[in-house]
Amino acid sequence: MKVLIVEARFYEDIADELVKGAIQVLENKGVQYDRVDVPGAFEIPGAIRFAADGNDGYDGYVALGCVIRGETSHYDYVCEQSARALQDMVINDRLAIGYGILTVENRDQAWARCSVDKYNKGAAVTEAALRMIDLKKQYGIDK
Repeated sequence: MKVLIVEARFYEDIADELVKGAIQVLENKGVQYDRVDVPGAFEIPGAIRFAADGNDGYDGYVALGCVIRGETSHYDYVCEQSARALQDMVINDRLAIGYGILTVENRDQAWARCSVDKYNKGAAVTEAALRMIDLKKQYGIDK
């Protein structure tokens, strides 16, 4: 099994912590993985689409990032469109994707969801991606 971790680096400290959790899960289960970084959450779906279209050999994907609400509506567009694009790939293209883009009001909320000492969403969504890979195999879906 092989998984691609796509990490948005806009909030580097938060991204690093999310990735720690994801890697712990993958290494504990003996799953091969690659990592690729993108500037922000909005670019995550594009990176996954490029990898999938490039005959990448990945069984699944883990999307990790963080969007913190600011003073403008930009937050809403980034959150909604990145989630929609990833969901479209899950439904339309049958990709196994763990959705780990935190959508929070502030950094404290982000850290409550990414700290490996508390609840690490990176680990949780990696587990979800692995489960979806298993379901695809169970139902005979090869891509």
